[in-house]
Amino acid sequence: MKRLKTFSMVLATVLTLGSCSTGQATVPAPVYDTGINPENWIKIPAGSFRMGQFEHETLIPYDYEISVTPVTNRQYAGFLNEALDAGVISVSGNVVSGYYPGDEFHGGRHEVEIVPGDYIYFMPGEADSRIIYQNQQFQVKSGYQDHPVTMVSWFGAWAYADYYGYRLPAETEWEKAARGLDGRPYPWGNGIAGANANYYASGDPFEESTGAIGNTTPVGFYNGGVYDGFVTLDSASPFGVYDMAGNVWEWTADIYEGTHLRYLRGGSRNNYAYDLRLWNRNSAHPEYCGPSEGFRVVRNP
Repeated sequence: MKRLKTFSMVLATVLTLGSCSTGQATVPAPVYDTGINPENWIKIPAGSFRMGQFEHETLIPYDYEISVTPVTNRQYAGFLNEALDAGVISVSGNVVSGYYPGDEFHGGRHEVEIVPGDYIYFMPGEADSRIIYQNQQFQVKSGYQDHPVTMVSWFGAWAYADYYGYRLPAETEWEKAARGLDGRPYPWGNGIAGANANYYASGDPFEESTGAIGNTTPVGFYNGGVYDGFVTLDSASPFGVYDMAGNVWEWTADIYEGTHLRYLRGGSRNNYAYDLRLWNRNSAHPEYCGPSEGFRVVRNP
């Protein structure tokens, strides 16, 4: 394996977010079966949709499929074990790293050159990680199997997708799948309540005793089910895609000229309700691993 490239892992926000940046809850997670299978895919048909705050007509001229939920801890741990056996990744201390072929460098004023080499994929040894590395095996902490994976970098998300022949969604693909065709600000419609999504002080069963700073929720949790008296609304997008607002920010594929930063969409459990509007964006260095950042994947039909 080539030498690990080290970069600053400081989150750089594109918009001003009224959020609390804190780690995940450390209390044991209640376990609920949401009935939503994260292995399923949703087909998004070719055509135009309204993108952005000002609803610009945007054409995606091809069909594609997107995972119905973010990638879970169970799925990502499975990838790590397969990749470790195949010699695709290495583990050193609290860092999983692997190869990335590099980006085209344009010499932008604040751009960092990303050359071919090994980069951080994942950090299993961090307190906020729900996957641990023990006895040369990756294992999910009890109760978190169906929560979205976090502490995964853009490189780690890219590697998962590449390993299985998938890809990360472009921002256009992500927003169309989340928003449908009518320009709605949230996947389920025009307003937001605690029964729709996991956000700051939304009141879900996974929040700590503070009543505000919460944990991740299982993927597909907001599907109209009732969990120990907590009533959710079915909050899928018009295409039937779950968790596209709140819970975790999601890495997207786009690499823009003049910057090394990568962009995330959807808002997280640490953001206020208005930050979950579907045109909002966040950005970070591609080696950033955070407790509120995950991803989903797309593929050709």
